[in-house]
Amino acid sequence: MELTSPQALRALAHPVRLALLDRLQRHGPATATQLAPHVGATPSVVSWHLRHLASFGLVTDWDGATSKRERWWQAAGKGFRFTMPDDAEGQDAARQLRAAMFARSAEAPVQWSLRDEPRLDPEWQALAGLADTRIAVTAEELRQLEEAIEALLAPYVRRKGGQLPDGARLVRMLRYLLPEPDDDPATS
Repeated sequence: MELTSPQALRALAHPVRLALLDRLQRHGPATATQLAPHVGATPSVVSWHLRHLASFGLVTDWDGATSKRERWWQAAGKGFRFTMPDDAEGQDAARQLRAAMFARSAEAPVQWSLRDEPRLDPEWQALAGLADTRIAVTAEELRQLEEAIEALLAPYVRRKGGQLPDGARLVRMLRYLLPEPDDDPATS
């Protein structure tokens, strides 16, 4: 899912909305009441945020609910991406969303190592890791590199539950692209 409007970028920059979308993407359809304890908000607040996300097409009603008494929600896609817009309003909104995403994902590796890693068998523990690599590229080369990574991941992202090979499990991949400025403030 590609986000382009400044309004959609700003809407998703809210920590509760990011948490809701993440929860729905990772765990599937749920009601506001079921989501509330996972995002630290009341069901009525969660419901309001879900309707706001729905207005931008990020979540939709789930038609698999067996009861019509509760409204079930689902993520509209398995993920989303956005690019830096050309206009000042869009750039400000994209920076807000990027900062919110960095803040949300900063704790993910620590939580994983405390909560999830101890429950994995050694084969999966050995495959987990972190790469911190600095590369010298042009803006166009970085754009091409990111497009190549997206193309490489696409077949795995698009898999449906019934298409998973034996032994497959969900893996969260966090990727940061952090260009460094030309000048070094320490030497200026």
